[in-house]
Amino acid sequence: MDKRETDDLDVTRRRRECLKCQKRFTTYERVEGIDLVIVKKDGRREAFDKEKLKRGLLRACEKRSISIEQIDKIIDKVESELRNQDTKEINSSIVGDRVTKELKKLDQVAYIRFASVYRSFADVTDFQKELKELLKNKKR
Repeated sequence: MDKRETDDLDVTRRRRECLKCQKRFTTYERVEGIDLVIVKKDGRREAFDKEKLKRGLLRACEKRSISIEQIDKIIDKVESELRNQDTKEINSSIVGDRVTKELKKLDQVAYIRFASVYRSFADVTDFQKELKELLKNKKR
């Protein structure tokens, strides 16, 4: 019946109608992309896993006023940016940088939580350095 583009560039929303019962329903169509491979710090390679990324973001955003929709938007944006790269093998540092950039705009506490795991903060001084950098950027 009706085709509309969504905010997500890779998704098409369609309103349809059953020919037998005349009930209407919505479908979402997504272009099936080429599998991305993430190259870990130690050289291991693993398939890009949206659910793994979502679990990490959910942990970082726990007890914060961040909706699942906001988390999904971050994941979709990061995935779209990764798929637009010239290569299908992406360093994990690029994924982490993209996610932290988006979290920094959304919620600074969630950003620090995610960054502490992603950047493997060793002790309190690492947290202090990152917090000082956040405060310095906030004053600008």
